[in-house]
Amino acid sequence: MSNKSKGSKAERELFQKFVEANYRVVRVAGSGAMETADCDLIAGKKGEKKYGIEVKSSKKPVKYIAKSQINNFIVFCEIFGIAPVVALRFNREGWLFIKPEDLRDAGNNFAISLEEAKAKGKRFGQFFNCVA
Repeated sequence: MSNKSKGSKAERELFQKFVEANYRVVRVAGSGAMETADCDLIAGKKGEKKYGIEVKSSKKPVKYIAKSQINNFIVFCEIFGIAPVVALRFNREGWLFIKPEDLRDAGNNFAISLEEAKAKGKRFGQFFNCVA
């Protein structure tokens, strides 16, 4: 399975979690492939906070993300007035959700280890204040 198809599978899986938690959610067409698609999912509920979600999965214990990708993602979220969230799924660990500022500067990239994600991140229900 290619990295692109693994990423799409992770996006679809997280999309379904939002649906099950009664969120309205959309996958952004061309995310990761088109220059102007700077976010993977947009989710929200009436009367509650809205989110832009950058979805990342990794089988390695550290995930690296290009600084330009995160910076573009943050600008995208600011333009639309939505809260930026990085959704991380490490193999066999389930989903963890962090704010972009929780990422560590690693030169040309931002990085986060599984241990850092567990310490700083929250599970779906904790982060989004719901049962899923």
